Amino acid sequence: MYNVALFGAGRIGQIHAANIAAHPDCRLQYVVDLYQPAAQALADKFNAQVVTVDQALNDSSIQLVAICSATNTHADLIEAAARAGKAIFCEKPVDLSLERVERCLATVKETGVTLMVGFNRRFDPSMAQLQQSLAAGEIGQTEIVTISSRDPGAPPAEYLKTSGGLFRDMTIHDFDMARWLLQEEPVTVYASASSLVDPAIKALGDIDTAIVTLTCASGKMAVITNSRRATYGYDQRIEVHGSEGMLAVTNLPESSLVKSSVSGVVAQKPMYFFLQRYAEAYRLEFASLIAHLKSGTAVTPGGEDGLQALRLADAALASMTSGQVVQLKA
Repeated sequence: MYNVALFGAGRIGQIHAANIAAHPDCRLQYVVDLYQPAAQALADKFNAQVVTVDQALNDSSIQLVAICSATNTHADLIEAAARAGKAIFCEKPVDLSLERVERCLATVKETGVTLMVGFNRRFDPSMAQLQQSLAAGEIGQTEIVTISSRDPGAPPAEYLKTSGGLFRDMTIHDFDMARWLLQEEPVTVYASASSLVDPAIKALGDIDTAIVTLTCASGKMAVITNSRRATYGYDQRIEVHGSEGMLAVTNLPESSLVKSSVSGVVAQKPMYFFLQRYAEAYRLEFASLIAHLKSGTAVTPGGEDGLQALRLADAALASMTSGQVVQLKA
């Protein structure tokens, strides 16, 4: 049985708390959050206790911590948990600074603890099947990966102020998916972006609409399109074209109902947002971590995956700013 301390009682923390509590090999023992009402409500729901960071990390019965707090707390909490000898799950990103991430990962390596970074889309059943089909050579050699990722609406301005911008906050998931499917590190990044959705986003110096092209040394390419607005729901599609065919993952509809009449054929909209679309992915993500901890095998995605996705995000920002293709160091 793994006793777990959860840091962060917000929206994503609540998702992970439910999955921890539901796992037969886990017990949610502690909840830590500066906002006491949220922490207490979540703890009460799953028969856990509200404690401080130090109390959670100093308890030798805690084997695993789940970090779901604000981004600017991630690196510090990872380092503290690593020094306390705990296995770690951390939501993306590890930090918004590459240098800070590198220092954090050095501590993880030095202490030898397990770290999983929360790129949950790898665990979505459809996405996982796509990757497995690619690895099995079902469409020959991968040539082009096309990722469409569009939110139903922009987050609040207060969130955007500390998010790190579109590339580090939203596109970072797509950068991880591109690396995972290409199975090769990109060597160039070119990004073009605009602010079309909300004047408040532009006022913050952020963007809400972007196209990013990644190219590998072999010539493989990935094209990512992002928007903070999709009026029809949460748009999450991937297409991989290869030398012998194509694989694609389409949107999941709210229901499978299709109305056919003289006026036309009407299907349902995609699921509304990530909490619905990736509910199963979040469950399987945590289950994968526990399975790896029990078997002693390496956990993926790990800290290096978080670092490489952030490198691509920074390169995309540099490309957008300069209007030039950014060359990445090997």
